[in-house]
Amino acid sequence: MGSKNRALNMGILSRIGSYAIASSTTDPSCISCTTFNILAPIYKRLNHEDPSFRESDVKDYWMDRNQRILNWLLCERSSIICLQEFWVGNEELVSIYDKRLGDAGYLNFKLARTNNRGDGTILYPFSTMVDFLDIPFLFYLDMSNLASRFCDQCVANASVFADVFGILVGIEQEQDVYHKDSSLSLLTAVHKDYFRVINHRELLFNDFGDRVAQLLHVELNAPFSQTLNGHIRQELLIVNTHLLFPHNSSLCLERLRQVYKILQYVESYLKENKLKPLPILLCGDWNGSKRGHIYKFLRSQGFVSSYDTAHQYTDADAHRWVSHRNHRGNICGVDFIWLLNPNRYRKLLNASWSEALLGMFKYQLRRASLTEEDAFAFLKADNDGDFISYAGFCEALRQLNLIGHCNGLSNEEIQGLWVQTDMDGNGVVDYKEFKLRIWNASWFEQGAKANDEDAADAEEAIGFSIKNAVLFPTEVEKGTWPEDYSLSDHARLTVVFSPVRMSCPRMIT
Repeated sequence: MGSKNRALNMGILSRIGSYAIASSTTDPSCISCTTFNILAPIYKRLNHEDPSFRESDVKDYWMDRNQRILNWLLCERSSIICLQEFWVGNEELVSIYDKRLGDAGYLNFKLARTNNRGDGTILYPFSTMVDFLDIPFLFYLDMSNLASRFCDQCVANASVFADVFGILVGIEQEQDVYHKDSSLSLLTAVHKDYFRVINHRELLFNDFGDRVAQLLHVELNAPFSQTLNGHIRQELLIVNTHLLFPHNSSLCLERLRQVYKILQYVESYLKENKLKPLPILLCGDWNGSKRGHIYKFLRSQGFVSSYDTAHQYTDADAHRWVSHRNHRGNICGVDFIWLLNPNRYRKLLNASWSEALLGMFKYQLRRASLTEEDAFAFLKADNDGDFISYAGFCEALRQLNLIGHCNGLSNEEIQGLWVQTDMDGNGVVDYKEFKLRIWNASWFEQGAKANDEDAADAEEAIGFSIKNAVLFPTEVEKGTWPEDYSLSDHARLTVVFSPVRMSCPRMIT
């Protein structure tokens, strides 16, 4: 019955998403991109009563599932394929992907996680019920100290937090298998009919999570050149990555830092090669939803979620679709193909980074259910004056779990936050600065398009319009997860783009 339903769903997909799947092979003016976390066999559990029994232990199982994955990918025949959790540690599986994708005309690029680790993450014993939203929980906050310094309401809140923390400690202890002899990787494949590969770079985060990213610099082949004509550079950058899962609050900052490293690397690559702004696709499993800090950070840099744009969803429509059911049974939307067109004004990256950190700081204060006055008093600490000192600021960061551990803010990052907050540079933060820079700050502004006046002095560039986007299985587009879906614990996302001419502005300074 399951296979019959799957076949029926394949037919439904071909009708609902016919444009998204077929356009790139029938319309010479379009390209398509698919991102898919294919769930490594070393992670797929076959018996919930025995978590150590994995699909990797039964060759027939992982072979059959991966052959089906390849069948789907080759049926769609996307111009770009970005896979995560590719089991590069198994030579037989690697050879199957290399052969089938190679025979279909793809150029394959693989990048394993560093340190030859099976998962590249550290699974902490304490984790939260909300971490899949990319929103940290304040279980490291010194509740007794906080409660003693504020009102009765704070005491009640502290009690609730303590109770919740106690429950979480009891029910959320997890064990993970450490696969020293296995390795996972990213796999990015581009079709030779559509692209010429100019360069391929590997980005190693060199953090405790051993995560990595791939960057491909490609040029569009004919017939795109014939379609667009002229002397415009018809190139783009493709990034494939898989961020850490936010097992606890300390990892939320590290994950944000991983995205910052990606954007820094892209920026450096453009400068190093003296490239004018190009369209950029960021693909992969971001392990965070539209409610999280990473989503806001990328939006502040001008990136748009291709799927949401195609369906005219707003930033507030986080409930409309899902793409992942995690190991705790929670469903959420974490797989994205981000697009940055060269006609988007971009803030300086350092400015967006500082805003992102202050946004996380602000969230932590509000998460503790502090009022505006109580939050200011909390930051003042034992200072008798009506201002926040640098020492009090740092102590608040420590109690909010933003410093004091290996994944916390660096001294340079702390100084940067302080400079952003101390507007007049007098060495202290008064109540007005606190309200403006922390409590009422709303800095995550989207990049704007170039206007007609700017276009007169701008150069032409190639960009992409988003024609359509489809998630499979189709149920996830309605915010539900089908119980009979066994291909992965992630949905597959395919987006169709059409190259267009556009004017290219300068970066915001």
